[in-house]
Amino acid sequence: MTKIILENLAHSYLPNPTKDSDWALKPMNMTWQDGGAYALLGSSGCGKSTLLNIISGLLVPSRGRILFGDQDVTNLPTAARNIAQVFQFPVVYDTMSVRDNLAFPLRNRGMAEADVAKRVAEVAAMIGMTDTLDRRAKGLTADAKQKISLGRGMVRQDVNAILFDEPLTVIDPHMKWELRTQLKDLHRQFGHTMIYVTHDQTEALTFADQVVVMYDGRVVQAGTPQALFDTPEHTFVGYFIGSPGMNVIDAQVNGNIATVEGAQIALMHGFGALSGKTQLGIRPEFLRLSTGDDGLPYQISRIEDVGHHRILRGKVGTADVNVIVPEGQPIPADANRIIPDPAHTHVYVDDWRVDPAKAERAA
Repeated sequence: MTKIILENLAHSYLPNPTKDSDWALKPMNMTWQDGGAYALLGSSGCGKSTLLNIISGLLVPSRGRILFGDQDVTNLPTAARNIAQVFQFPVVYDTMSVRDNLAFPLRNRGMAEADVAKRVAEVAAMIGMTDTLDRRAKGLTADAKQKISLGRGMVRQDVNAILFDEPLTVIDPHMKWELRTQLKDLHRQFGHTMIYVTHDQTEALTFADQVVVMYDGRVVQAGTPQALFDTPEHTFVGYFIGSPGMNVIDAQVNGNIATVEGAQIALMHGFGALSGKTQLGIRPEFLRLSTGDDGLPYQISRIEDVGHHRILRGKVGTADVNVIVPEGQPIPADANRIIPDPAHTHVYVDDWRVDPAKAERAA
C-alpha cells in the first residue's frame, strides 16, 4: 500500500496541443492517501480512464509526474509499480480452472503452494466461487468471468494499489450490489489503496470514502458523498449526484435577493456584483410547493410515484425543475409556486459555486 501523488499532471493524445480542448486531462494536483477507497466518477469521455491508465503506467503523461510514496514512477512500466488492475471486460485464462486463474498472480511471484491455496480459498469465498474452483473458465458466464478478474485483482496482499476500471459493467444488478459490498468489506479488512472508475453514481457513492468527480478532463470536486450532495462546487456535480439531480435555474442576484422570471426569493447570504452566467442550484428535496404569491412560478407537467416519495416534473419559465414530495404529503390541486429553502440554495457563476463567505466579504 502507498500514497499516490499527482503533481501538475496533464495529458494530450495530440503531439502539439495548443488549446484547452486539445487536452484529455487538464492540469491537476491530487493526493490519494495510503489505504483510501476512492472513486473516479464522471460521464463517458471525461478523462477518468485516461487518468487511471496514467496511474497504472499504461500511459505516460504529457506533463507532470506520479509519485508512489517518495518514488517517482512517471516513466516506470506497469510491472514495476506493484499494482493490480481490473478492467471493464473480463480478462481470464479460458483453459485454466477458476482455482488456477486466481492462483496465477501468486504463483508468478513464487509464493509457497500452501499459502497460495489458503489465499485462493479466502478470495473464492469473497466472490462466491468456492463451488466452481475446479471448473474451467471457458464455460462460465461473462459475469462469472468478471468475478474471476475481480478475485485475481484482490488475491495479492502486497500491492501498492488496486485499480478498478468500470469492473461491474457486465455484472447483473443483484450481483453488482453484492460485489460492491464485498469490495468494501475487503477494503476494511486489508486496507488496500483502491481507486474505482465508474460512470454510475450509486457504485461510486456506495464504494468510496472519497469521490473524485471529473468533467471535461478536469477534476471539478473531490470529497465525501455527503459533501458532494450538500455543497456541489460545480453545476455538473449537482446534476450528476442525486436522483433527480440538482435543479439549475438562470437568475439575477442582487445582494441577498435572487430574481427568477420576475419573481424574487430571499437568499441566506448577500452577494456583491456577479459577472458572468448567474444561476441558482437547488436540489429537488429542498423545494416546497405553495399556492400563495411567494416563491417561484411553477407549472407541473406530471407526477411520478416512486414509492417512498413522489417526483414532480415541471417548469419555472423554460427551465425544467423537479420537486420531491415526501410520501403522505398532499399535493394541492392549485399548487402553482415553489419556495426554495434558502439554506440549501446555491449561487453559481459560469457553472462554479460562489462561496458565500467570500462573496459577503467582497460585498
